[in-house]
Amino acid sequence: MADEKQPAQQNGAAQGEQQQPQFAIQRIFLKDVSFEAPNAPDVFRKEWKPELNVDMNVGNKKIDEGVYEVTLTLTAKNTVEGETAFLCEVAQSGIFSVSEEMPEPNKAHTLGAFCPNILFPYAREAISSLVTRGTFPQLNLAPVNFDAVFAQHMQQQQAQQQAAEQKQDA
Repeated sequence: MADEKQPAQQNGAAQGEQQQPQFAIQRIFLKDVSFEAPNAPDVFRKEWKPELNVDMNVGNKKIDEGVYEVTLTLTAKNTVEGETAFLCEVAQSGIFSVSEEMPEPNKAHTLGAFCPNILFPYAREAISSLVTRGTFPQLNLAPVNFDAVFAQHMQQQQAQQQAAEQKQDA
């Protein structure tokens, strides 16, 4: 009797799994990389009191049904005494499967926060490696809370929408 129930439970579980939103990593790759040290070798003779500026951008595009490319771009610019010591830019991308059944807010969060969380360690390592190869002191970027960044972005979009609606009503 126990054997008879088991296949029915497995079949029911399989049907339930098919209805749940699915996510998978297909590939992670380095899309673009650039490293410049425009003031070398003079910058190496200066006292190393760097001013680091890091910019981050996340973008995504649909490349097929349920398949998205997400790109995390990190740009690190370090200046010493007003001169650029180095400029390093890395575009780390991934191809992700996201089922069409996933609700739109969840899909937006997945593509805007979850996927960049996956890509960030790869981009951080690439920047660290490039900076070290340029013979500059090691650069370890601090972790980023992409959930908070995404929530802030959504709040800004919502505020802009409300402001636009208020202008139309006036």
